[in-house]
Amino acid sequence: MRLEEYWGVGPKTRATLVEQLGEKRAIEAIENGDVRTLSNAGLAHGRATRILRRATGSGGMDTLATSDARAAYKELLEIVVEHAVTERAADRIRVLTPLSSREAMEARLDDVLAARDAWAALADDDRETVLAAYERYDERDGSEHAAVEAALALLEAGVDSGPFAAVADLEQARLTDAARALAALDDGRVNEGADAELDRLRETLGVIEDIDANASDLLAELRSDGVRDVGQFREAVEDHLLTETAVTVDRVREAMATDAVDATDFIRTTLRALRTDLTAAIDEREQTVAGDLENTLEASRTAIDRAVTSVDDIALSLSLARFALAYDCTRPAFVEDEAHRVSRPASEPTERTPEQAGAVSVVGARNLTLASHDTDGSTQPITYALGEHGIENVPVDVNAVPGTERVSVLTGANSGGKTTLLETLCQVVLLAMMGIPVPAERAEVTPVESLVFHRRHASFNAGVLEATLRSIVPPLSAGGRTLMLVDEFEAITEPGSAAELLHGLVRLAVEQDALGVFVTHLADDLAPLPSEARVDGIFAEGLDSELELLVDYQPRFDTVGRSTPEFIVSRLIANADDRSEQAGFETLAEAVGSDVVQQTLVDARWRERD
Repeated sequence: MRLEEYWGVGPKTRATLVEQLGEKRAIEAIENGDVRTLSNAGLAHGRATRILRRATGSGGMDTLATSDARAAYKELLEIVVEHAVTERAADRIRVLTPLSSREAMEARLDDVLAARDAWAALADDDRETVLAAYERYDERDGSEHAAVEAALALLEAGVDSGPFAAVADLEQARLTDAARALAALDDGRVNEGADAELDRLRETLGVIEDIDANASDLLAELRSDGVRDVGQFREAVEDHLLTETAVTVDRVREAMATDAVDATDFIRTTLRALRTDLTAAIDEREQTVAGDLENTLEASRTAIDRAVTSVDDIALSLSLARFALAYDCTRPAFVEDEAHRVSRPASEPTERTPEQAGAVSVVGARNLTLASHDTDGSTQPITYALGEHGIENVPVDVNAVPGTERVSVLTGANSGGKTTLLETLCQVVLLAMMGIPVPAERAEVTPVESLVFHRRHASFNAGVLEATLRSIVPPLSAGGRTLMLVDEFEAITEPGSAAELLHGLVRLAVEQDALGVFVTHLADDLAPLPSEARVDGIFAEGLDSELELLVDYQPRFDTVGRSTPEFIVSRLIANADDRSEQAGFETLAEAVGSDVVQQTLVDARWRERD
């Protein structure tokens, strides 16, 4: 495949990559999902990520049928990235996309859950050892030496199951020798501390160079000691060098000048000869030591290469495992076998029966966006389902087991969590299709070809309506398995028209055997709905002692949720700044029901006493 055939690689990008990397290396970086190499070559990090998402998972990106679906996907990945153990792992997480087959999803789930269990079983000290090794690995930009050290840290921590088995088979003694050799060698040069004799020679040469730089001081010192004749002078220089340096007596005597014209010439000639001799000795010793180290590395090459690959792969698995642990994630069950679908060319619709539309169901699901900021565990878990689900035993506070309708219309109070429920279902489906555990006690997911997520966009602009319909209808009509998550469609057009269009969307979703949740305040205007659709509701229950809205975020099935203007008006009355303002709000209370408003305030005061 040529470089310019990859998505997002135009002439300018191609020229940059070829100039910095060469075409072969650039293609390897793209195929390997190597964000860092592309970024170091001059591509913006975000652009490199987008190119790699398409190169490694174009089918998965095509699943994200709307801009809101793509935005939710990116937001989700950033939550996962917070648990990455290296920058390279973070980059690899950012290019994960929904997978194309259940086999691939199951395989990654196996890997992540095995890593989760192995990591959870480690003692805190062992975890810190591994994380510190990965921190050094990151600081050294994933060098071979850092990779070998990380592999040794994993071995020492005793992790040997699941994805960690890749390093468990490596010979620890071999890796230890390789780590020492890699630490000792730096671009062919032997580092300090690698060989005691080489260190001694280098230190001696340094002292000789210092003496040579101050030869006049040595001459003055010898003369002040009363040294006068040639014999005494030679003996004094020898004693000084043997005392001040680690040079041997034989090396000093061999270096002493025999034809110097005066004392100054004698000292400088002798020191120059010593420097030349020591430099040669250092070069010879360094070549010997470097050769031995390179032989060690050659003998350890297979182990080193395996360590580099394994440590990088383990970093990804470990990062996903830490995410799964942080949010108490579980393995989703995939509903319906891939074999139940009839494969056809992309230009032709997929043949399905209603029974093949699949299901999405969650028990005790948590919204990750809320949970990531939840410091007191107050996020309410939700149970919900579409299609032929397997929910039987649900929490006691759920009014009933959800029906098996494939499409629901979700109603209820403002700030009641309807949008959050859509986001939660979107997150669960995306994580499951990426082969990552999901934040729920139980979950069933049918992989879909199109995920249509539409957030509320408040605008009556005709262009917004047209653009919205162009984005959400074609995926629904294309014939592939689709999940519709549409939030307050009525916000982009007039209420009367909105009810008619929304009813059409619900009917189209049913006709196309799609799964879907449509959030709306217009449920009463949508009747009669198709039998395959139901209406669910979320209810506010009053005000708390701080006059904040009390909401049961768990939907009630087959029940229309109601708006709660009386609760809002009650709060406005209680918080009014003066009597005239309060009187104005009391007029509104008469419109929504004065008795209900007064009872709401009484209940709030009782809650404050309690």
